[in-house]
Amino acid sequence: MEALVVIGIILLAPVLYVVVQYNGLVSLRNHIRDAWANIDTELKRRYDLIPNLVATVKGYATHERDVLEQVVELRNRCVAHAGSGSAHQADEQQLVEGLKRILVLAENYPQLKADQHFLKLQQELVNTEDRIQAARRFYNGNVRDYRNKCETFPSNLVANLFNFQPADYFDVEPAVRDHVPSARF
Repeated sequence: MEALVVIGIILLAPVLYVVVQYNGLVSLRNHIRDAWANIDTELKRRYDLIPNLVATVKGYATHERDVLEQVVELRNRCVAHAGSGSAHQADEQQLVEGLKRILVLAENYPQLKADQHFLKLQQELVNTEDRIQAARRFYNGNVRDYRNKCETFPSNLVANLFNFQPADYFDVEPAVRDHVPSARF
């Protein structure tokens, strides 16, 4: 009887290990999907701010039409994306560069810099960028944990057996940072 129990434990242990590892991988994959949904929500918030920002700048900087139209085109391309971070990354980086150019344009127009609507939009963009970066860090942390589990022995055996696909990091720098005023003495 004891021999049957020992044989049962020996046979059950690997099955139990595979089940635990599989469930851990599924859990991490679902955390990645949830984290991407958070990034996607914040990106959509940014996309909603861009037309208002462009319209406000357009009123002051009429001869900067090319930059403004390019940002609108990039925004529309980013809105059309669906899927994971890797599909968005190149267009998002170009959009970030375009937003930076718009904010640099604002520096050349003192009336625009003083416009309350523009200042409010700029502050909303700063807040949104902070939220995007927090969501990005959370997403990338989940990707790191998932990749570690998929690539380290012995859990990588289970990942390969059940064909768990690698996830990509989402690395796009913020379009705007909150400027801290320098102290002058």
